[in-house]
Amino acid sequence: MGATASMLSWPDAFCHALAEQGLYVIRFDHRDTGQSTTVPPGAARYAVEDLAEDVIGILDGYQLERAHVLGMSLGGYLAQMLALEHPDRVRSLSLVGSEPLGWEGPPLPHISQAFLQHFADLEHLNWVDREAVTDFLLTSDRLSAGSGEPFDETAMRARIAQILERTDSPASMFNHATLDVRRDWTGRFRDISVPVLVLHGEEDPILPVANGQAIVDGIEGAELVVLPGVGHELPPVQHRRMAKIISDHLRH
Repeated sequence: MGATASMLSWPDAFCHALAEQGLYVIRFDHRDTGQSTTVPPGAARYAVEDLAEDVIGILDGYQLERAHVLGMSLGGYLAQMLALEHPDRVRSLSLVGSEPLGWEGPPLPHISQAFLQHFADLEHLNWVDREAVTDFLLTSDRLSAGSGEPFDETAMRARIAQILERTDSPASMFNHATLDVRRDWTGRFRDISVPVLVLHGEEDPILPVANGQAIVDGIEGAELVVLPGVGHELPPVQHRRMAKIISDHLRH
């Protein structure tokens, strides 16, 4: 999943939709999220590459030689690293709302001004105030949503409650915003040789669709599916369709 996100950001219904396509789904908590290793805010000493290597540790734990890798947002960035560093472990990539690893072309559009203003409130957020934290995360979800279906505040509040119940330090999830990369990845996404599918919300306010198009333009044979009315999210109305598109990609 993406930055600051635990495995719960992969909705249960979406995982079930993938399973109904005959796929075995493994989701996990990044470092500093959910029930994975968590350090105090500002104390993270790992790099982005370490988050990618964690996936190899999970495959080893399940005794899986190779896997199809599905990544969203930062998760898509990590997935590209995996395909380059461990091509023998990655069967294919499905990238949702992602940007190209090591982009070296003209600047691509990124996070909206509304999101930047929202994140500016982080420094004043009282993390021991459960209601305030819930409202902050709810606003993030609302800003991420596209126009394709009404925003379901009740469902989002329930998911946020689950997320907060599974961590002792919700502020630590924002350690991901402090991470650097150790290596120079300039232009490396173009060297990816496994099959690549890109799904991108037409209304993505964090990584606009030009980012997905750039991935496809730079990787031979990559396929782009633009999702109308979708933002930086996995909306319920799209779960079955996305699962079918991904399943078809894996079986090519």
